[in-house]
Amino acid sequence: MEGGWLAGGRLLLCLTVHLLLQGRGDTFTINCSGFDQHGVDPAAFQAVFDRKAFRPVINYSLPTQVNISFTLSAILEVDAQLQLLTSFLWINMMWDNPFISWNPEECVNINKLTIAAENLWIPDIIISESMTVDKTPPGLTAYVSSEGRIQYNKPGRVTSICNLDIFYFPFDQQNCTVTFSSFLHTVDSLVLGMDKEVWEITDTSRDVIQTQGEWELQGINMATPTMSVGSHTYDQIIFYVAIRRRPRLYVINLLVPSSFLVAIDALSFYLPAENENRAPFKITLLLGYNVFLLMMNDLLPASGTPLISVYFALCLSMMVLSLLETIFITYLLHLATTQPPPMPRWLHSLLLHGTRATRCCPTVPQKGTKGLDLTPAHLPGLKEPVELVGTVPDPREAELRGCSGSTVARQEDEAQKLQLVGLWVQFSHMMDTLLFRLYLLFMAAFVITVIVLWNT
Repeated sequence: MEGGWLAGGRLLLCLTVHLLLQGRGDTFTINCSGFDQHGVDPAAFQAVFDRKAFRPVINYSLPTQVNISFTLSAILEVDAQLQLLTSFLWINMMWDNPFISWNPEECVNINKLTIAAENLWIPDIIISESMTVDKTPPGLTAYVSSEGRIQYNKPGRVTSICNLDIFYFPFDQQNCTVTFSSFLHTVDSLVLGMDKEVWEITDTSRDVIQTQGEWELQGINMATPTMSVGSHTYDQIIFYVAIRRRPRLYVINLLVPSSFLVAIDALSFYLPAENENRAPFKITLLLGYNVFLLMMNDLLPASGTPLISVYFALCLSMMVLSLLETIFITYLLHLATTQPPPMPRWLHSLLLHGTRATRCCPTVPQKGTKGLDLTPAHLPGLKEPVELVGTVPDPREAELRGCSGSTVARQEDEAQKLQLVGLWVQFSHMMDTLLFRLYLLFMAAFVITVIVLWNT
């Protein structure tokens, strides 16, 4: 009795193994008879469809190689505040399925078929920097070749983290990463490779990119490090995508108007320091510059401190300094015409040293104190020397006329007062010259900086 049970068990086991081997053998070669008359028979691929839940390998200890490439077709948005890059990618994946093969000669020379992707095993490749849920459109298909090579392409709007450095805005260049890796499979079961060379990916992306907006693609580089998480190691491919901002919009709307206002403020130094309209003119320019900054604030990055913000702050500081200098000179000239204070010795020496240099500002006289050529119209409140002190007589003539010593002393005081007024006016002209030269140096540095940043 026991011998009968053993014989029956062995027969059942042999039958099961035979059926499994037979079933497995049937799935290696697709029977495509009738494809030329009735189209593709889904039943011919049913054994393959039933295996879609498992990784398609004959020896499960061997990893599956998935080759990856992508095409950057659009740069949609770069959010500097949230540090996000939004782009549109076409992701291409290719791998081999050893359970799919057919003879093209027996299948009316069909070398490639399209099969619904939902019926095939798809590797779980993700973009590590992505901040949104994968919204792959449904109903995608995959190309399947007669040798079992599967090519799967999917489009996607990807919002990914990018470490943005906006210091050189609007001449900044960003380097963002796009990392492809498996979510579940380690290197023991899935390895990644390249479907195309990096230069091919770059050239294709430049050819098909459709947005001609704020950003342009500079280049793409690649690295293939592995990522270790605990005792598990995952394969990954990192693409470095270099993009550069087109600065023309910001140069026209930000830098050019700001430079015009600063240049006009610098040209205001050609107005005489004694002109009462000079201070109101500078105040008007300063108010206009503040209105300009408020209107253009939306074009500036919402976070960080870019170099252009430093430039605007320096322009505003220069205009405020120019206004303060004008107010100081106006007060100084008013004080000099009423009760001129004595000039300190060090300031007088500095003034004498400064008059030797060549003047670039027309408001500054070209000669020393003798060339002041002051007129009552330039200095309000100061009368003509004749009205103030009259004609200074010769001492002998004064004695002959009976002029007292007090009258001579008073006349000498008035002459000394006029000399002090001339010195203070010359000092104000020297301050105008120094500040004007500072403006020229600032504008020259600005122009050189813009040229260097635009061409690098």
